Amino acid sequence: MTILSGGTEETARWADDAQPRWRRLTWLSIGLVYLFFPAAEIVTGRLPGAQAVWGTLGLAAFTAGYIGSALSRWNDSDTNTPLTYGLLAATTALAVALPVAFGGGWLTLPIYTTVIYSMALRPRFTAVGAVVMGVIVLLIGLLKDHDPGSTVVLVFQVLTLTVLFSRVRKTKILLAELREAQDEVARLAASEERLRIARDLHDLLGHSLSLIVLKSELAGRLAENGSERVLPEIRDIESVARQALVEVREAVTGYRQRGLSGELDGARAALEAAGTQVKVRLSGTPLPDDLDGILGWAVREGVTNVIRHARAASCEIDVSYDGRAGVLEIVDDGRGAAAPYGQVSRQGGEQGGEQGGEQGNGLAGLAERVEAAGGTVSAGPRETGFALRVAVPAGRAVR
Repeated sequence: MTILSGGTEETARWADDAQPRWRRLTWLSIGLVYLFFPAAEIVTGRLPGAQAVWGTLGLAAFTAGYIGSALSRWNDSDTNTPLTYGLLAATTALAVALPVAFGGGWLTLPIYTTVIYSMALRPRFTAVGAVVMGVIVLLIGLLKDHDPGSTVVLVFQVLTLTVLFSRVRKTKILLAELREAQDEVARLAASEERLRIARDLHDLLGHSLSLIVLKSELAGRLAENGSERVLPEIRDIESVARQALVEVREAVTGYRQRGLSGELDGARAALEAAGTQVKVRLSGTPLPDDLDGILGWAVREGVTNVIRHARAASCEIDVSYDGRAGVLEIVDDGRGAAAPYGQVSRQGGEQGGEQGGEQGNGLAGLAERVEAAGGTVSAGPRETGFALRVAVPAGRAVR
């Protein structure tokens, strides 16, 4: 027999700390189907009279203790609550006492405790608990003249399920640590980008502002002396200031618009950091400069939506150019169908979507920009995931 066969499917689910309790209870209930064996002994009359009553009460108490232990200790924190320890102790006591009292199918109960040990205790204590419960199952099987083959299978399940659920817990912990690492990488990347921008602006403005200060001081002194050189110095100040303004605008434009190639590189890195597999296909490129800028903007907006809202496992980015128009398609397999984040038309309007507020604004802004270039934007949920398509004719796009 296989106890809690749904456990391996829960690995990914347990990685989400926000999993509702009702869903956890649903998955726990799958394993409880194997309580059929002790329950059958009560229903079929194998336990007569008072034994049936005590067996029913004991089985109900064990089930409540098992579920309570699991739900009180599910998020793999380093410390347990007193409630968890109390429920775990009571469940363990019942898992030993009931098979001793009734034998037979009740030998399945000790196996359930190993699941809780694996999820609630440190590895060394989990191993000790598994060995102890394996020995108890073996001894009770011998004491109650249980089928030797079935007893060995039950002992084997105690050990294998301990290893299985210990790995499940370890996987969840590693996933949580990976999330923290990804958040830290993103934070450091943003901090490094801010520092780079600060350095660039300092380099751009430092010389110009220093020159403006010096020439202003010189102009002031010349004005006090009534020199005719004041006017040329003021004109130099104006020229330097205008040039600095041009350089700053060019720099800011560069930060805001990296072009398609840079945006694709950034999109790939961001999606992979978020755990999303990326496929990028390019055909008919290189693009004209007017298309390169606006499609780069579209890549950034589309990928931002995927990262923030889709929770996608994979994402495909397809860019094509046939000499007349450039087309960008971004398709993910996330939750767009279940919770669409705004269907956007060419005019930038939104159609539905419970999350249309934040995402819709970004897509609506993109739609307005594309419309000004004579292009079209279509975005909306598919059967699985979400799709964004941007088409812009060559020669009309604006950066």
